Parts: sequence; structure tokens; C-alpha cells
Amino acid sequence: MPMYEYECRSCGHRFESRQSIKDDPLTKCPSCQGNVQRLVTGGSGFIIKGGTGRIGGRENACSLEQTGRTCCGRSTRCDQPACESQ
Repeated sequence: MPMYEYECRSCGHRFESRQSIKDDPLTKCPSCQGNVQRLVTGGSGFIIKGGTGRIGGRENACSLEQTGRTCCGRSTRCDQPACESQ
């Protein structure tokens, strides 16, 4: 379940509440019973697991992380598309 952040309009108290997406937003502050508003926050990140470690899943793409070198032979990222095999 997602975590939502709220702020009281009366006393400024900020708090979080774990709620279902289907639940209505909270309306009362637990401190003073004043009106609260739900804040828009950045949320949490996510982790992608699996894959080949190649950018875009291209089979011929070079991988600095796997080989320690780019397809051009550089040891730093060049931010260019994969070179053609020569």
C-alpha cells in the first residue's frame, strides 16, 4: 500500500498515512482535528531486476560495465551509439 503525506492547514502538523489507493483522503488532523491536505511527494524509487545489462537490450551494444571498455576502446562512457564492428 502507498504512503501518503498530509499537512494540517490549521496547525501545520505533517504526518504520513499508509492507505489503499481506493481509500478516500484523510480530512482531519490527528493533533488538532483541523482540516488537512494531502501533499504531492516524490514517492519511492524502484529497482529493475534481471536483463542482460545492455542498454536498450541491443545485442551488439557495448557495455562498459561488463567489459571495462566501450566498443571504441575507451575506459569512460562516451555517450554515443554503439560503434559498428570494424
